Amino acid sequence: MVDRLHLSLDVTAVPTNPVGAGQYTLQLTRVLDQRPDVELLVVARRRDGSRWRAVAPGSGVVTVAPELRPLRLAWEQIRLPVLLKHQTVEVHHGPHYTMPEHSKVPAVVTIHDLSFFEAPQWHERSKVLLFQRAIRVAARRAAVVVCPSQATADELARWCRVDGDVVVAHHGVDLDRFRPVESAPGSDAALLSELEIGSTRVRGSGGAGAGGGAGRLGDGTPFLVFVGTLEPRKDVPTLVHAFARVAGRHPEARLVLAGGAGWGASQVEEAVAASGMRSRIIRTGYVKDDIIPALFRAAVAVVYPALYEGFGLPALEAMACGAPLITSSGSAMEEVTGDSATLVPPGDVVALSEALDGALAGDGPDAERRRRGLDIAARHTWAASASKHMEAYRLAARS
Repeated sequence: MVDRLHLSLDVTAVPTNPVGAGQYTLQLTRVLDQRPDVELLVVARRRDGSRWRAVAPGSGVVTVAPELRPLRLAWEQIRLPVLLKHQTVEVHHGPHYTMPEHSKVPAVVTIHDLSFFEAPQWHERSKVLLFQRAIRVAARRAAVVVCPSQATADELARWCRVDGDVVVAHHGVDLDRFRPVESAPGSDAALLSELEIGSTRVRGSGGAGAGGGAGRLGDGTPFLVFVGTLEPRKDVPTLVHAFARVAGRHPEARLVLAGGAGWGASQVEEAVAASGMRSRIIRTGYVKDDIIPALFRAAVAVVYPALYEGFGLPALEAMACGAPLITSSGSAMEEVTGDSATLVPPGDVVALSEALDGALAGDGPDAERRRRGLDIAARHTWAASASKHMEAYRLAARS
């Protein structure tokens, strides 16, 4: 008989439209629910039960947390320890930096990145103060800290005293969604037709694995794509300036910025206005999950020039789609992608413009480099990530 570990998982920080850390929590919940060695209790917000029961139909779901963040953080410290005390929970996982500080249940906490220490100017001051404290508390009091990359684990040790164990668990990629070939002929075109920009519709043309037409809008226009929240550390302004430097040599090319506006997104709008390329830079806003793989397959290249990431999930997802990838050197993305991506120094507009120029000129990765990217993505499954998390949970249970 399988020894089932009784685990509670706090999903209260996951927004309605999850990206980044929210997707991580969503996918981890889904996979843990399917494991025979876990008895999972999902702790959700009061009006969020139906979503989590659909994600984890084999698990218990309690909908007790308040909706508003300040109330939710207070509830985590005051009421969650009482809830855990009355459940048969052996380990509690806080997947978004925080933990109930006075609970007797051993805690595992995920620290996604150290940007609140490394570059606090990228965040609102209130969040900096909140998460700097939360990270220090987790480093001292959690039985185990999970980091999504070795780069993050190294930064945690540099900034904080870490008293518990540290487990590096890379994120995974949903290989059913992110794949090099569209699910059926014309399915990418149908999905991308939903992205209306003024009178223009973005449409796929067969995808990277279908041959011909990849990297073009519906009217045959080649395009580069960035997918992610528009916030300072993604360094989208540098991408805009780099595109403007090479746009004259590629008069048909477009830059598609796909993602919702985060804190500091006004810098992107200022960069677009200053670039003189407003008519050739397409802003889609938030893009639904099922459209992103189609965008990746249709692009000349996926560009993810972030100054800093704890992992950089869009880079892995792009590789899983077989898309040429341009991303930042000396980063967690390089740790994951290795030489399967075109790497440029973060913030270097000249180097980035040269990479964009090469991609638009057709100097993309050869078949071997693309194969290496697909192999890397194939190893980074959410099942593999969940197995590393189980190591963390077992360590915590023994603490």
